[in-house]
Amino acid sequence: MTQSGLNPKMHVLSTQDIDDTTVLNVVGNLCKVLNITLPQAADAFGDYWVNEYAPKIYASFMRRATNAKEMLLAMDNVHETVTKSVPNARPPRFDYIWENDNTLVMVYKSHRGLIDFLVGLVKGVGRYYNENLRVMKIADDRVKIYFE
Repeated sequence: MTQSGLNPKMHVLSTQDIDDTTVLNVVGNLCKVLNITLPQAADAFGDYWVNEYAPKIYASFMRRATNAKEMLLAMDNVHETVTKSVPNARPPRFDYIWENDNTLVMVYKSHRGLIDFLVGLVKGVGRYYNENLRVMKIADDRVKIYFE
């Protein structure tokens, strides 16, 4: 936080919209300090967000889904609903393309370029529902998910 020019004791509320440049600056410095890659940081963030933070804050959404497929297919609606109360929020939106019964392509619709975080979040959803998901970024706006 200090290397990013921020107060290390600052608190961020779930209703705050943090500028993308600030977030990416913090993540970049985090990667340098920990000597990890952006995908590694995104995976750790996704796991924490889905398995630690979201169940406390967004429990009602998490309980509605009984498996990873249901949760992922609800994400577009969840983003739209949750961010209505966040001024200037620009959450990604999603389209879904089924290649077959076990292969889903999530189309990431956002100018923000944070698709690596989507990969980490999808992996976190798999862990939350105790399911084996294989996830891969196949384009700058697409993630392929294999449900095993």
